[in-house]
Amino acid sequence: MTSSTPGAASQVEEPGTEPLRRIRDFRLFWLSRVLSGLGSAVTYVAMPILVYKETGSPLLVSLVAAGEAMPYVFFGLLAGALADRMDRRRLMVTSDIANGLCLASIPLASALHCLTAVHIVAAAFLSSTLYIFFDAAGYGVVPTVVGRDRLPQANSAIWGAETAVRIVGTAMAGLLIAAMRPTGVLALDAVTFLASALLIRALTRAAPEPEVRADSRPRLVESIKEGLHFLWNQPELRLMTISGCLQSFAGGAFIGQLVIFADRGLGIREPDPRVGLLFTAWSVGGVLGAVALPRLLKRIGALQIMRVALPASMILGLLTALTSDWRLALPAIAAWGTAYLMVIVNTVTYAQTVTPASLQSRVNTTRRMLSSGVGAPAGAMTAGLMTASFNVRAGLLLAVAAIAVAAVAAWCLRPSSAAVGAQG
Repeated sequence: MTSSTPGAASQVEEPGTEPLRRIRDFRLFWLSRVLSGLGSAVTYVAMPILVYKETGSPLLVSLVAAGEAMPYVFFGLLAGALADRMDRRRLMVTSDIANGLCLASIPLASALHCLTAVHIVAAAFLSSTLYIFFDAAGYGVVPTVVGRDRLPQANSAIWGAETAVRIVGTAMAGLLIAAMRPTGVLALDAVTFLASALLIRALTRAAPEPEVRADSRPRLVESIKEGLHFLWNQPELRLMTISGCLQSFAGGAFIGQLVIFADRGLGIREPDPRVGLLFTAWSVGGVLGAVALPRLLKRIGALQIMRVALPASMILGLLTALTSDWRLALPAIAAWGTAYLMVIVNTVTYAQTVTPASLQSRVNTTRRMLSSGVGAPAGAMTAGLMTASFNVRAGLLLAVAAIAVAAVAAWCLRPSSAAVGAQG
């Protein structure tokens, strides 16, 4: 595989020029992501509560959290390789159905009085693993459904909606758990996965025809190497992947320490509703960043966005870490969230733009593995150690330092002609 270029990605026949809202397949795909995101946001809250309620063990609660992040490290490369070799729509439908059944097994076991902590932790790990395969296929579906020229608008709509749904879902979780047992909440999430499967099943334009016959495809390991080789040999894509990983490291550090920062840095303790406002500010800022990205891409291009958004993210993170007044922290966190998600979505869009159709899932899942499977958990863990050893501001300053490294790298890279062509 050559390391060529955005032009290689044009192997997929481009759809027409109608607005995204008029593309039936995009509406179905977008709605499936919203439903799955809503259910997952609720489960993100319900699962740890269920484990703690059943066992009272902080260790098992932490295992559930680890079970939601670690599968990307173990299965990310495999999922990407399989998604590039298989019918992506079928893989997404199968993953959704299996995920629904996996989550439904928890309320079923509870009703039969045989639910155990091992069952819950295993289900959390399996659910996250299945989602990786869905996600890997989804990265390849979006360019096929909307065409490369509308990737910024499509990713803005998807990421903006998912971030907004995360806000609503997290708020809903408390109300639902108060009204029913956590197992009932998980049953609702199972239904959202099954509904998502029906929506994906209805797609008519999910993937291009395979370029290589099944009997002449390289071995799975060689397919994985091919994706890694392409990513590493694209200087701009390599930079954005590393920058996205460092940005996710910072995000993991910040979110992991936000409750502690509210307490020790801002003097706000649970159950003060202002703690929830801090989380909401971060998410609302992310929605604004996703919405603003398409226009900025048209005006200044992907690499220039990194050169502006990363320093802005660094400065806003520094302001957040140093403030002691929650009224100042609130807008600083919202603005930081805007710059943060702008970098993330910009990276996703650029990767989908310059990657050939046959490599979409491998390249994008590798990038996601590094950010979600390595960057965010490492940031949360390292910031926790810094907070324990020094103080919570030291943990947040570590996040700022990671962004500073990414910002310097963005300004040191000279764009190639390929990158310039992809930005217009």
